[in-house]
Amino acid sequence: MRLLLREAGIFAGLFILLSLIVHFKAWIDHPIHHLTALPQSPLGPWHPLFLTALVYLVTLLLRVGFRLVAKLFRI
Repeated sequence: MRLLLREAGIFAGLFILLSLIVHFKAWIDHPIHHLTALPQSPLGPWHPLFLTALVYLVTLLLRVGFRLVAKLFRI
């Protein structure tokens, strides 16, 4: 259960970080309008979750890969 909560926290952190990086000006200038315009987005209304899931999977693969390589050299 603790692992699931940690991974959910990582996903939520990535979600917030990515949204702030990509749309910082919109979040500062007009956040409510930015949220209400999401359904009309050219990428679709679910694109923030899909893009975050993609970045999460890449980071998960990197984390697992580094952990496996570290175990190889630890012996």
